[in-house]
Amino acid sequence: MNNGNTQQDLKHAVAKGFLWGGMSNVVCQLLSLLFGIYLARILGPDDYGPIGMLAIFSAIAGSLQDSGFVAALANRKKVGHDDYNAVFWFNILVSFLMYAVLFACAPLIADFFNQPVLVSLSRYNFLGFVVAAFGIAPSAYLFRELKVKQKSIAIVLSIAVSGMVGVAMALNGYSYWGIATQSIVYVLVRTIVCWYFTPWRPSLKVSFAPLKYLFAFSYRLLITNIFQRFNWNIFSFILGKFYTRTDVGNYTKSAEWFNMGGEVVNGMVNAVAQPALAKVVNDSELQLHVFRKMLRFTAFVAFPLMFGLSLVSKEIIIIVITDKWIESAEMLQLLAIWGAFMPIQSMFTNLLVSCGRSRTFMWCTIVQGVLMLAILLEVHSYGIKQMIVCYCIFNVVWLFVWFYFAKKEIAIRLTMFLRDVLPYMLLSAIVMYVAHLATVAVDDIFLRLVLKIAVSALLYLTVAVMMRSNELKEITEFLSKRNKEVI
Repeated sequence: MNNGNTQQDLKHAVAKGFLWGGMSNVVCQLLSLLFGIYLARILGPDDYGPIGMLAIFSAIAGSLQDSGFVAALANRKKVGHDDYNAVFWFNILVSFLMYAVLFACAPLIADFFNQPVLVSLSRYNFLGFVVAAFGIAPSAYLFRELKVKQKSIAIVLSIAVSGMVGVAMALNGYSYWGIATQSIVYVLVRTIVCWYFTPWRPSLKVSFAPLKYLFAFSYRLLITNIFQRFNWNIFSFILGKFYTRTDVGNYTKSAEWFNMGGEVVNGMVNAVAQPALAKVVNDSELQLHVFRKMLRFTAFVAFPLMFGLSLVSKEIIIIVITDKWIESAEMLQLLAIWGAFMPIQSMFTNLLVSCGRSRTFMWCTIVQGVLMLAILLEVHSYGIKQMIVCYCIFNVVWLFVWFYFAKKEIAIRLTMFLRDVLPYMLLSAIVMYVAHLATVAVDDIFLRLVLKIAVSALLYLTVAVMMRSNELKEITEFLSKRNKEVI
């Protein structure tokens, strides 16, 4: 009886997490889209270039700051005040140390990219690390307790406030300084709201003893996160070195739109998957069931969303931020295809972390990053589009490497994986191709955009109903139930 109640509670928590995660991600991406459109109309690719060049340094510093402790706390069976307190003060000390190092390295960064403006800009932009350090412990608390609703509110508010600040500064001619300020305000507001929702408070009586067992789990995640973020920002690094500031700006904007679409699903998966899977790690049958259920839901949402983004990328970019960004639209078309597979990779990596396989996660990510860097450096002279194609193909193929290691943890067979993912992938690809053929002769760009969205959405949902998709049925029933509760 207790086991049944536990399963039911977990199912409810996961469903609630997916619902709030999904809704908040949609709201967040819509807000980001709104502010992004306004900023892109005011600014140009050349304005986004300097911030794009700093992206890889911000990403790596962010990984060092987190140190993998959020995942370590989520995986630990019992967590007390001393654990959170040690993590809080450790992150404060590390953030100030990192800022001092980056402050000193600012001239070297500027010399590497041959952009003198990066000296002052990087020193200002990196202040966000110090601010973010104060929010890691409360964020870890909300993550461990599956408080997705509270984290969602924090993210929505931070996007709204920081977006208004960024737009106001851009209107007053601050260009990339406004973008940098926007990122600092974002982490400031998010930190404040996370503290508001977290009952835990730090104390001056500090013991760093808990870091010993937390770091034993998290140090591999730390190395992994550094390579992950390096992988995600590798284009800005290579483009900044071998291409112009405008090229970096175009890629930065395409990556921004790609992330807005991808985070709708990927953020939802990351908010729920690891803590949920960690709770069933001792029940292999239930773990497999939970994993496959989340995998099917992920595929059901990710493929039509991201393939659809690829389908309408040119129309959206031209309509909302004008044709001065047309090059970024062509990059977005390619990136969005890989974006459909990215949440599936996140499912595999969250599984490995929940099973305590941080070593496997680390080495697989390192090898992936090194190979990808070598490939991109080899093909960079052929052009940006060829680099993106190679990037997408390589990452899709690497999914089967992740599957190989996941198979060692749970009894999932390749046929199971393909049966869960392949139908929605093929359905989405066919639907988008049909929508393209049906609208290719339409000259009016606004009408073409509307028709592409309408035709693809109608076809996908119709076929999903005909397939008797359990995912569509459960989403409909859950939303219907929630609406009745509200009424």
